[in-house]
Amino acid sequence: MAGEDLSSAELAAAPRTPLTPAAFLASREGIEDALQRETAAWGMTRWFWGEGVCLLAALRLADARGERAPEWVRSFMDPYLAAPPVLEHVNNLAPGAALAELHARDPRPETAALLEACLTWYERAPEATRAPNGALEHWPGGVWADTVYMAGQFLLRAGRALARPELVSEAEEQWLRHADLLQHPDSALLVHGTNQGVRIDCHWGRANAWFALAGADLLAATGSAAVAERLVPLLEAVAALQPDHGVWDVLVDSPVEVRGILETSAAAGLGAALLRAAAALGPERLGAERHARLRSAGERAVLGAVAYVDDGVLTRVSAGTILQLIPFGYSVIRDDRPQPWGQGLAMEALAAWRETHEGGN
Repeated sequence: MAGEDLSSAELAAAPRTPLTPAAFLASREGIEDALQRETAAWGMTRWFWGEGVCLLAALRLADARGERAPEWVRSFMDPYLAAPPVLEHVNNLAPGAALAELHARDPRPETAALLEACLTWYERAPEATRAPNGALEHWPGGVWADTVYMAGQFLLRAGRALARPELVSEAEEQWLRHADLLQHPDSALLVHGTNQGVRIDCHWGRANAWFALAGADLLAATGSAAVAERLVPLLEAVAALQPDHGVWDVLVDSPVEVRGILETSAAAGLGAALLRAAAALGPERLGAERHARLRSAGERAVLGAVAYVDDGVLTRVSAGTILQLIPFGYSVIRDDRPQPWGQGLAMEALAAWRETHEGGN
């Protein structure tokens, strides 16, 4: 199109060389330890989405390593069990996923009460608006892919922790309603969101990661054929677009305005989703060739993403990103600061590798 602005893309730093499998296995435990240690040292206290991503990922990595829940995750919850958080946005549901996991391990009246408060907000709050097809809106008039992770992981895990299967079904229904609005009918990629009912065709990497991660967990929990029907084409599409070094551009289909502007948290999340979905479906449902292709893409994404972990911090993680109307908007999001969702998605990638490779190798 005329008037494309390449000023950001032309300044993009060259990609790093991904870790080899041997180098990864030799350094993996140290990378995991550093990520966990650095994340805990941040002293996070907000009941918000970035913190929620970190909390859940820290639990999953500890489980994959055969360890107890990190003490910092447990202690994060204590003030909110004494005085519940203010709930005013879908992003406030994200820490509830980790809370549900802790409740499943150690059921307590206080944790059950906070889970119920989050569920009440989801079901009744005036801020929890719905699109005409029933999809929970991220903001009034806008459906975003982020929501199926921030709300969906909470619903899935609360449903299991509280023995309420209707919540698991609601998580699946929300995922499918979002797919109806956000999955491009031709490419199968996810767009970031809609604006006043109009789909904005920017295929933001982290949106695809949020959606794929939530879908992979639904598959593992339910085996849903409807989820597989939507998720597998998405994963095949991102695998086909993956560069050799494993890390996609901030928009996974690489329009010229963002070409070379890499986004590591999306690669970590997509890597985890690819590995988990391949494991959940297996060669029996995917076929041997497609199973091998998705698993290989997942490994390549993890090896590419963890090459950007410096001193326990995942680098080149884009800041919190609102819906942009044109591709250039995604080229100017800062990526020079540590971000909690980067830490969380890096831990998700490492956990998924352990979960899906025999003996953790």
